[in-house]
Amino acid sequence: MKNQRHSLLTRLALLFAALSFVLLATIGYTLYAALVAQLVKRDDAALVTRVDQIRTLLRDEDILNLIKEKPELFANMLGNREALLILKFPGQQPLIEVNPGHIAVPEIPPMPVGTVLDLSSVRHSVENGTPFIVVSTTVQIIDQHRNVHDLQITSGRLLTERTHMLMTYRQQIVEVALIAALLTAALAYWIAYHSLIPIRWLAAQTGAIGIGNLSTRIDSSMAPRELLPLIEGFNAMLNRLETSFAQLSQVSADMAHDLRTPIGNLMGQTEVALSQKRSTEYYEKLLGSNFEELQRVSKMTDNMLFLARAEHADHAIERKQLDVANELERMVDYFEGLADERNLKLEWHGAGLVWADANLLRRALANLLSNAVRYADEGTTISLLVKQEPAGTSMIVENSGPTIEAHHIARLFDRFYRADASRRGSSDASGLGLSIVRSIMLLHQGTWDVTSSAGISCFTLFFPKQSNQYR
Repeated sequence: MKNQRHSLLTRLALLFAALSFVLLATIGYTLYAALVAQLVKRDDAALVTRVDQIRTLLRDEDILNLIKEKPELFANMLGNREALLILKFPGQQPLIEVNPGHIAVPEIPPMPVGTVLDLSSVRHSVENGTPFIVVSTTVQIIDQHRNVHDLQITSGRLLTERTHMLMTYRQQIVEVALIAALLTAALAYWIAYHSLIPIRWLAAQTGAIGIGNLSTRIDSSMAPRELLPLIEGFNAMLNRLETSFAQLSQVSADMAHDLRTPIGNLMGQTEVALSQKRSTEYYEKLLGSNFEELQRVSKMTDNMLFLARAEHADHAIERKQLDVANELERMVDYFEGLADERNLKLEWHGAGLVWADANLLRRALANLLSNAVRYADEGTTISLLVKQEPAGTSMIVENSGPTIEAHHIARLFDRFYRADASRRGSSDASGLGLSIVRSIMLLHQGTWDVTSSAGISCFTLFFPKQSNQYR
């Protein structure tokens, strides 16, 4: 059977109903116990007082004459059918027995003569489910011949009236607790329903936001204070979603645009070649040209796959202490041939250690040097600088060339972005090199920056020092 989930309103109402019932029942039980204790004390005291009165009366009068002349006096002293009185000499038949309710008298040893009666003298028992109290004591009397005799007094009471009253009281406690619980449940439901109106309003606001209106934000001006962190979290999430969706749309458009050129070249050149017979030399040149275009597409695909993996939350990198001098020397040796083709000079300065993944560090530097070689003015020098700082290591690639305008700098590290499509070598670039650098720095929890003025462009990468969380 499928589990049914109760609404929050129902849960709150049931919870408040249960709490109110338990609370009122506890209070009622406490008052009930106090009432029972007071009634027991009152009834016991009344019985002791009655026996004391009878004992006093018997000391002052001739008991035999009193019993003979006024037997109804003792019945009147009891007052109801629940009372019991027995007067007798030990070992003899009762002189008088008042027992209109025919109550079974338990065998109780009488208190000795002269004993002061108190509440502890009362004996408690249960007769057919009804409490029964009894006191038995002995008193000395003098007959008409001035002889002293021990007379046993036994008096009791069956507490039927008290039992019914307490039962009614218990029922009333349960009824009041149930009624109060129902009222509390209804009140709690009403309060919770109106208190959750902001939640329903928030649900309606968020439910109305879709792909077509990601720029919409939830208005928090009328929201209760408790919902402000939730609304701020939703709005922050919408900001990220809008940015990610815009970037995804831009990436898709840029990929389509960049892939269209090589694919169009491949299709056009192949179509021309198939239109008529060509020489072997022509086909060789065509295959060479197609191979270059395919290499460009393959490189772009590899870069996109790298970015997708690098930006995955679970992407792991293998960091270790690297000698900066060795890494810079490796990079300079690798790009020396390309630099010579454009009459460029490569140099590096500085030393120290950097906490980074070796392969990712080399790829980031290679992308920066590749851009520097591509866009630097001929006959100039490309410098690689290292600054060892307390917080980490900064690596700077500096080249002389066209100044990058300020409105381009903020977007240089975006995917497929080119500051100027007409710049030298821009047609050979995929527009992914600097975005790969950004992803590598994100993996290292580092920063990246670029400045360009007076024909000098500086790209700076900062790698934070080793911390305990990476050890």
